[in-house]
Amino acid sequence: MSPKPSLTPPGDPDSTHWISSCEEMTLADLINSISRLSQVPSALTLACFGIRWHNRQMENPTPENPTLAHLLQRAKAENTPLDADNILLLFMEYVEGLGISLYPAQEEAILEQLQWKHVILNTPTGSGKSMVALALHFQAMAEGRISWYTAPTKALVNEKFFWLCDVLGPQNVGLLTGDGSVNPDAPVICCTAEILSNRALREDDIKVDYVVMDEFHYYGDPERGVAWQIPLITMRDAVFLLMSATLGDITHVERQLSEFTDRDVAVVKGATRPVPLEFQYVETHEHQTIERLVEEDMAPVYLVSFTQRDCAEQAQNLMSINVCSKEEKQQIAAEIADVKFDTPYGKEFSRFVRHGIGVHHAGLLPRYRRVVEKLSQLGLIKVISGTDTLGVGVNIPIRTVVIRQLYKFNGTKNTIVTARDFHQIAGRAGRKGFDDKGTVVVQAPEWVIENKLIEQKLLKNPHLKKKLRKKSPPPHAIPWDEQTLERLKNAEPEALQPQFQVTHGMLINLLQSAPDIPGGGYGRLVDLIYRSHGSPAEKSQRRKRAAQLLRSLRLADIVHLVKDDQGPGRKMVVSDLLQQEFSLNYSLSLYLVQTIELLEEDDQKSQNMLTLVEAILEDPKVVLRRQIDILKGELVGRLKAEGVAYEERMEELEKVTHPKPLETFINETFRAFSATHPWVGGDHIHPKNIAREMFENCYDFNYYVQQYGLARSEGVLLRYLSQVYKAAVQTVPVQLWTDVFEDILAFFHGLVRRVDSTLVEEWSLLMGQPVEKDVQDSPVRAPSIADDPRAFRARVRNEMHTLLSALAKKHYEQFCELIHQTEDHSWRPEDIEKLMLPYFDEHARIDVTPAARLAHLTSIIGKGNRVWEVHQKITDPNGDQDWTIVCLVDLSSPRDESGPLVALLTIE
Repeated sequence: MSPKPSLTPPGDPDSTHWISSCEEMTLADLINSISRLSQVPSALTLACFGIRWHNRQMENPTPENPTLAHLLQRAKAENTPLDADNILLLFMEYVEGLGISLYPAQEEAILEQLQWKHVILNTPTGSGKSMVALALHFQAMAEGRISWYTAPTKALVNEKFFWLCDVLGPQNVGLLTGDGSVNPDAPVICCTAEILSNRALREDDIKVDYVVMDEFHYYGDPERGVAWQIPLITMRDAVFLLMSATLGDITHVERQLSEFTDRDVAVVKGATRPVPLEFQYVETHEHQTIERLVEEDMAPVYLVSFTQRDCAEQAQNLMSINVCSKEEKQQIAAEIADVKFDTPYGKEFSRFVRHGIGVHHAGLLPRYRRVVEKLSQLGLIKVISGTDTLGVGVNIPIRTVVIRQLYKFNGTKNTIVTARDFHQIAGRAGRKGFDDKGTVVVQAPEWVIENKLIEQKLLKNPHLKKKLRKKSPPPHAIPWDEQTLERLKNAEPEALQPQFQVTHGMLINLLQSAPDIPGGGYGRLVDLIYRSHGSPAEKSQRRKRAAQLLRSLRLADIVHLVKDDQGPGRKMVVSDLLQQEFSLNYSLSLYLVQTIELLEEDDQKSQNMLTLVEAILEDPKVVLRRQIDILKGELVGRLKAEGVAYEERMEELEKVTHPKPLETFINETFRAFSATHPWVGGDHIHPKNIAREMFENCYDFNYYVQQYGLARSEGVLLRYLSQVYKAAVQTVPVQLWTDVFEDILAFFHGLVRRVDSTLVEEWSLLMGQPVEKDVQDSPVRAPSIADDPRAFRARVRNEMHTLLSALAKKHYEQFCELIHQTEDHSWRPEDIEKLMLPYFDEHARIDVTPAARLAHLTSIIGKGNRVWEVHQKITDPNGDQDWTIVCLVDLSSPRDESGPLVALLTIE
């Protein structure tokens, strides 16, 4: 039995006083306190302290403002029957403790939920839908049941996750994402709609009692709507709360949900906004509009653009306006003092934030978006330049919304925004409890504003008529005016159209489910199509497509026909040679599986496998554009030096495209695949060279961003690399994995984890997971990376290769960040530089090509008791390998494994 660890953060002499004082704090104050420590405690210390803090709070609730967890514990201690009446009384006691009163629509919805009815809650933004969802989660906890919260974006899911941790206790709330999980066995789970949809397909009897589906208008989204429909037609025993401010007519959803579940559906509507909206149409330049709004105390302002580029440009344009006081800027600086702005865009982003201006869009790293959200909630960000996705439920306080234009690109062409989109964006204005009204400002077209100014100048100076020319709309722009605003303002949201597509991913999920049901997973699919929302003709087309997809899977030996033990016939099953998490979630996943077997057996096969993975993924267009730009720049320089005429240079430039490894092979095999798989239709292959280029050159994230000028699109690159990793893990059959391919997987897993591990770090501050709840008495050791030898070897090799790359670039500060620093093995950049001076005296550089990172050049030597010594050979351009990085991995005692595993011993 191991001794109980000290709760004293090492190296902090005042930590005992700190712990004592923190036990009296609120959770929010606790997190802020931890962030200001001169030395943050270890994960294990935080874990033990988190449990001690939680227990202390449970023993000493604040009488005047008890939490829901306290109220539930008190009721159980007093043996209060947890029936509908008492659950309602407890929840109302909590609400009264907050000093608020429920709206009639909230009360109606909560009462209907307590009768186990489905509820469709269609009330305006700011009318407290989150409180109704919280009541359902509390009801589930009181009844000993499981509830899930789903939303369309990770940002919204993350925000709700941390809020529910604060309200219900971190031990009661879990998070599931495509990247991993936190506390997955908790009674309350937060996830995106796609996660729940996939689970509902894979598990015939998923153990979920209540489901909250936020932003339910995504049910009508052409690409993602199926994820909102599947739970409604598979989870017969669950009770649903469907919420949105812009539902439109969903009579068919109400009817089909009631028929399938044999349960009543209550539709709760509320037309009156708690904070009414005022609309303005203005003909002043954007910076003048923003300056006026700030001066008139109309901030925080949400400046809406429809492209990420425009968001960054507008933020830069606003830097000439002083939106914050000196004291507020000092407070911002204090709040972000410990934030690392260590990526190429970090410096520019930090400059905006320190000025009181936030940028928020999908091209940002998640950790930067989180900075904007936190500072906004503290009232320190005065202007947020963001895309329309900010309107999808993220809790950022906004007083005024400024919409720069009323049209956007819908994927095919520019069109005037829909009434639903307009109401979603406008609905962000006005903060309940702070504002008497919300203001929505619509800018006139920029060319209209410019032309009015020209007209005013001409009235004063008619002689300038020949010099001043009126502006024309930019190409493909759609004009709008005040009448356009009036029409959108008064229009009802469009009716939601059901979306349902049968895909390989859906089929695989179903075939891997329901082994004990007659007909197996394909029988489930037939039933699913029958219950799907849509016309008989649409359902007929879905059945035909399902049959086509099944035949293609059989031809690829991914599924086999076997005897049905549960019935008289036979059923389809997925090959047991595939990995447990095998999936075909991309439209061309089957092409990848079939084509990998056609690759030649040579020293490039693993990299070629990576190229095939990249080819089935959608193009990150901003990255490819920058690749083309750089290639064009190089070509122009070469052609000029050769004296090629201008017209010929332009012709040659038109031919330039981004690099496409295996292009001929991919195009030929895809044509053959398409000929035998007519369902491919409009899905086209996308050969490209992003992930492969990074692996082959051992580029780190920041270097690649700088090389291609992608600072404003860091999030796009990170998301793409994450997709590459997940597609490779889930789609490439595990029996084809080689040591080099495992190195590729470890390379991208480590890269993504190092760039942004925001959620894991923040939840560790809340609860310190993963750890044992009682370190002293528990005989069970926490899960460790070393429990999976294959993953452990790949992770260690990847860390050693990353160290090689840092040494090759002489980035010694980065090297020190990539090693596990301990009291016995502590290194500074100047120490590493001193160690490497003799090497660079003897050798020109360090080779980091794949040949210099082969598995046999990394030795992992067991030293017993979960301790390993690791030797990484350093290869120079001539192939000499007379230098070695020597490291130690010590997992003999519990430690935080989310950071570097290897501690440096020496370089010799």
